[in-house]
Amino acid sequence: MSSKNPVVEMETNKGVIKIEIFQDKAPITSENFLDLVERGFYNGLSFHRYEPGFCVQGGDPKGTGTGGFIDTATGRERRISLEVTPNLRHSEAGIVAMARSNDPNSASSQFYFTLGPATFLDGQYAVFGKVVSGLDIVKELRKGDKMNKVFVLAEAHT
Repeated sequence: MSSKNPVVEMETNKGVIKIEIFQDKAPITSENFLDLVERGFYNGLSFHRYEPGFCVQGGDPKGTGTGGFIDTATGRERRISLEVTPNLRHSEAGIVAMARSNDPNSASSQFYFTLGPATFLDGQYAVFGKVVSGLDIVKELRKGDKMNKVFVLAEAHT
């Protein structure tokens, strides 16, 4: 783990997950996620999708898989450009990436944890982090589980 990359702590109803955010390798996607964390956007949201052996997804304020972050300054959903970094891959369980619609540049606030290798997603979805603690908790998450509190740790240590 790079000491300059921030670590986000996610307190869920199942336990605590710590995620290294690859700010050095995926700056656009990382800044979007960190901004939402710092705004408290994810606090109280649920995971709305669980696919055994594949992924668990959350970050939708509607809880349906159809919502994103509405920027209060513009009244519009914030969307970021697809940021693919060749050496950031869906190689194992615990990879964190942005979910999106069919439009490659439609990621907003939804993200997913991989539950196993998902290399068929490489080059199509923006990987921006990795679970560094609590992978066992990630594997226990199901549809309806909640993110009680999500915050950036003061120090980037696990």
